[in-house]
Amino acid sequence: MSKWVRVYPSQPVEDSRMKMKFALPTLFVAMLIAALLTVPSVHSQTAPRRIEVTAKRFDFAPAEITVKKGEPVVIVLKSVDVAHGLRFRDLGVNVKVDKGKTGELAFTPKKTGNFVGQCSVFCGSGHGSMKLTLHVVE
Repeated sequence: MSKWVRVYPSQPVEDSRMKMKFALPTLFVAMLIAALLTVPSVHSQTAPRRIEVTAKRFDFAPAEITVKKGEPVVIVLKSVDVAHGLRFRDLGVNVKVDKGKTGELAFTPKKTGNFVGQCSVFCGSGHGSMKLTLHVVE
């Protein structure tokens, strides 16, 4: 003859429910904190790369600059003798500065390649040879 045996949990059902009431919120908060720690902060972005360029009759120093595609850049242009400018026609950016002043050209290159910038303010007989090459790499 078989006997039916009734098995009771070692702890009352109500005790298990009470533990779940505390465990689930704790687990949720822990997961939320973990998710927030893995998301990069907007404030952690670095400031744009600043590159100082000096303009004088009839050249830019430095004459070549290399930057990365997608990297925010600020070219700080200083004129030491007369008014000058720097324009990258293919990138659609231009800045002009007066004698002894500085100007800033802020942009983020969206495409790779070699771009030739030219003085955009007539500065004398050698004006046409005043160029700066910007190399944008991956």
